[in-house]
Amino acid sequence: MRNAPTILHLDMDAFFASVEQASKPSLRGKAVVVGGLGPRGVVATASYEARVFGVHSAMPMAQARRLAPNAAYLVPRFGLYRSVSEQVMALLRGLSPLVEPLSLDEAFVDLEAAGAAWDARSARLVGERLRTDIRTVTGLSGSVGLAASKMLAKIASEQAKPDGLELIEPGTERAMLGPMPVRILPGVGPATGDHLRRAGITTVDEIAEAGEDELVRLLGKAHGHALYAMALAHDERPVVAERETKSVSVEDTYDVDIHDRMRVGLEVQRLADRCVRRLRGAGLSGRTIVLKVRRYDFSTLTRSETLRGPTDDPAVVREAAARLLESVDTTGGVRLLGVGVSGLADYTQEDLFAQAAAGEEAAELAAEEDVAEPVAEQEAAAERRWPAGHDVRHAEYGHGWVQGSGLGRVTVRFETPGSSEPGRVRTFRVEDPELEPAEPLPLVPVDGVGA
Repeated sequence: MRNAPTILHLDMDAFFASVEQASKPSLRGKAVVVGGLGPRGVVATASYEARVFGVHSAMPMAQARRLAPNAAYLVPRFGLYRSVSEQVMALLRGLSPLVEPLSLDEAFVDLEAAGAAWDARSARLVGERLRTDIRTVTGLSGSVGLAASKMLAKIASEQAKPDGLELIEPGTERAMLGPMPVRILPGVGPATGDHLRRAGITTVDEIAEAGEDELVRLLGKAHGHALYAMALAHDERPVVAERETKSVSVEDTYDVDIHDRMRVGLEVQRLADRCVRRLRGAGLSGRTIVLKVRRYDFSTLTRSETLRGPTDDPAVVREAAARLLESVDTTGGVRLLGVGVSGLADYTQEDLFAQAAAGEEAAELAAEEDVAEPVAEQEAAAERRWPAGHDVRHAEYGHGWVQGSGLGRVTVRFETPGSSEPGRVRTFRVEDPELEPAEPLPLVPVDGVGA
């Protein structure tokens, strides 16, 4: 390990919820929950105000609503989150060429690589300046951890939350880790934690005292060795600037199980198209098409097919996904479907005959889709075109966001990120010609935009 705390870990605070609060003045300081709003939806992020009530990420949305019935429940705006994330990552890349993103809101930075920091004092200065820059550029807060290893830097950022900075001085790691619960260590989830607890091991000190042999006996060779090393604060993993993308995939969970075989097929086609759009957006192609099906009883099946060469053609992917679906029994109902592409490359090797055949089948499916969708589903889609929290613009009242919709009505609050006071609320018919979806405004107004 290093002898200076020059590995930085940044974790944005309640990222999705914080973005929503920053863009909606009426929600600042209030409980906000972001995630899927259907009966089977789960919480993606909860604001700190919502966490007071026990709401947390990955919790079923129905449970969150029981715990915090007065919170604002919003559908994610991933396009905006990615845009803000790019601003944050650009600040990190300004510090070092070695930036390892873990997600939209989290990354490691090797400050030593570019000489940005060389000791505790210089590292702390960089961390504080980064937090200030993030707030200036995005209006959001991030927590920073600084240490001599990735594991410790991540633990430090967790200790710093929310909106703080924690630095672990080299040489103090064992004393700091010792009294902490075993769950603080990477890879120790609920199951491993319970297993260790039954063996009388509840703290990191007790892991070290148990010894490597005992941990191998309890957890197996690989996990036992790794956990013992972490308990001794040993972590030699480098910050890796580029992580190879293994696959591109999309999936949907349905509020009500789908039983109709034709409907399942149409959903798979839609997912295939979405997957290809994401694939092309990344400038990639792939050889292996993967279908994921979770059935009514929660059993999950995956099927895959490898093509002769990489493709980013939607017709080819649709055809392959349809073939894979033929081998899956969906009689009892389907609760989740997913389509993915792996074996990625940055070029395509066209199979013209396969594409032609797929194109003909796609045209037939599209024609079927036009007549197969019941009127009730079309009407439901009209209700869903106003997701809670998403941006709209009205010809008279300007920019706003959807507070809710249903029964042919949509309620909008008209306010922008630069507003100092909560905006006014108005209700419209869902088909009002003067109301239309809009792009999100910048969180921090630029040249009057969003002001």
